[in-house]
This record gives sequence, structure tokens and C-alpha cells, in this order.
Amino acid sequence: MANLTFKDFKSDQEVRWCPGCGDHAVLAALQRALPKVSQALNYEKERYVVVSGIGCSSRLPYYMDTYGFHSIHGRATAVSTGIKVANPNLTVWQACGDGDALAIGGNHFIHAIRRNIDINIILFNNRIYGLTKGQYSPTSKFGAITKTSPYGTVEHPFNPGSLVLGAKGTFFARSLDVELSLNEEVMTAAAIHDGCSVIEMLTNCVIFNDGTHKDISDPAVRAERTITLRQGQRMIFGKNRDKGLIFDGKKIRAVHIGEGGFTEEDILIHDAFADNIGLQTALADMKGPEYPVALGVIRDVKDVTYDAGVRDQVKEVMMKSKIHSVDELLHSGSTWEVK
Repeated sequence: MANLTFKDFKSDQEVRWCPGCGDHAVLAALQRALPKVSQALNYEKERYVVVSGIGCSSRLPYYMDTYGFHSIHGRATAVSTGIKVANPNLTVWQACGDGDALAIGGNHFIHAIRRNIDINIILFNNRIYGLTKGQYSPTSKFGAITKTSPYGTVEHPFNPGSLVLGAKGTFFARSLDVELSLNEEVMTAAAIHDGCSVIEMLTNCVIFNDGTHKDISDPAVRAERTITLRQGQRMIFGKNRDKGLIFDGKKIRAVHIGEGGFTEEDILIHDAFADNIGLQTALADMKGPEYPVALGVIRDVKDVTYDAGVRDQVKEVMMKSKIHSVDELLHSGSTWEVK
């Protein structure tokens, strides 16, 4: 296998996102992660295909030097499914926005997760429709003032993590566009996972929704407002690493270590591999000033995949069938000859 590098996955196309757009960082992370994936899984470059729908993030296939498919609005997941089932040897990456995937594409999105199709979905969440110039999306904050909600939205937004885990997803991770190293980590973990992987990338749209994630992405508050979950490590956060998460028998709580009788030994240890969807959903749901937003791989469990099930079923039917060709099919029933 060739020793692939970042440059091997970088196309010759000019990247046409706005300066400062968070999509630049996600693209760079994917281009840097795929060589690591190739090394870990012994994949040749020809195994990669990148699929997208419609939106700013959906330009990503043009910037990747891989096979690619730019589909239509909301249908990227359907195309990804078809590609994977038709050729299971391909490793499929899908780029889609919060509007593209969760509005018109919501039905395809949840059913790909339910079926556990072995595709890797990168959900760019900037809480706005950017390409079509600033309409509110399914993840826009309640009360957000946009082109289509000039007096503020009157809808509660989706939490993508809750949506994925509610559909019994086997892999969910979340990261910020500015967390370059973490982005590579979660992308590599998603690729290694056998099943439907969803990565929610919290990205910034500098034109239509600038600063939408500033309450957690600003360097001045990031350590206090986020927690990076890593397998086998205690759920500790804070600028001084003096806060942590506990479970009090009913819900997750954030506590100060050394206060109220809480020690480091009381802090939860993260286990993404455990099939503990209740705790993992609680972690994905955390928000508000009293809780940090969870980043990293939140859930990574094994289950049968749809593409493997289809493949095995076809093999079994072929083995048992008495018909092995079109000619045999045409002559399999009552036939007669016209002279």
C-alpha cells in the first residue's frame, strides 16, 4: 500500500468557501485523517468516495482527490446508501449541512442510522441555511432572527445527538471546527467503526450566523464550557481541571472536585463502547450554563450492518436458488415454442 499523505487527498480545485468559514477546517481535518485511516485499515486511495447533497458544505467532494458524487438536496444519504450496498468495499464519506440533512433529508438520515449502514456522515452544523442566504434551519436557536424569521423563530431546534441516538445510532461524535486535532481523532474513529457513523461538526458561518457557537468556541471560555470525552478517562473539565461529571442515580450533574465531599474518584469514567444509550444520550443532550457541551466520541458500539445483511442474504439466496442466469430464468416456468 502506498504511503498516503495529506496532499494525496487534496484536489486541484480552488476552495470557494468564504474566508473564515468553519468548513475550511473540517476539510483540512478530513484530508489529514484519511492517510491515518489508510494506514490503520490498509486501504488504497481508490476505496474512498465522498458524497454530498446541496449547500455550502456540499462543495466538499470537489476539494477531495477521491471519487465523488454531488447529489441533490436532502438525498446525499440515499446516494451514499446505494453506493455502499452496491460496492461494500468502498469507504463512503458524506458531507451534509444541518438544513440539507435534517430538513428535506431528515427521513433518509434517520433511516440510514436505524439500518446501521456502514457510511460516515459529517454533519456540518452552523444553525443556518448559508448557500441560500440565511434562512433559519432545523438547528437554529429558538428565537433566532434570520431572513425567514425576522421576529425570531418560534420553533425548538433539533439536537442532532438526540436524533442520532433516538434512532439507535451506533456511533455519534461531536466536535468544533476550531478543534483541529480532535476533528482528526473523531474522523479516524468514525472510519474504523463498522456501521453508520455520524459526526456533528459545529461550524461557523461568518456571513449569515457569525458567532453562533461562540459561547463554547471562544478560547476564553472553551475549557469551562466544553468537555472532551475520551475512552477510559474520567469526565473532568475546566480551565483548572477542577470540575467533573457525576451520576446521582437520576441524572448527570456537574460538580466541583474538592467541594461538597466530591473527589476525583467520584467522577464518571467515559465508556463509548458500552451499550449505555441512556447515559450517552444524556451526555449528548448537555447544554446550558450549568453543563459543558460534550465533544469527542460519545457512542461507539457494535451491531449488525445493513450492507453486510444484504450481502449475506444475497449469497444465501444464490446458493439455494435453482436459477443462476437470465436464460435459466426465462426457461424456468411453463414454456412453449411457436413454430
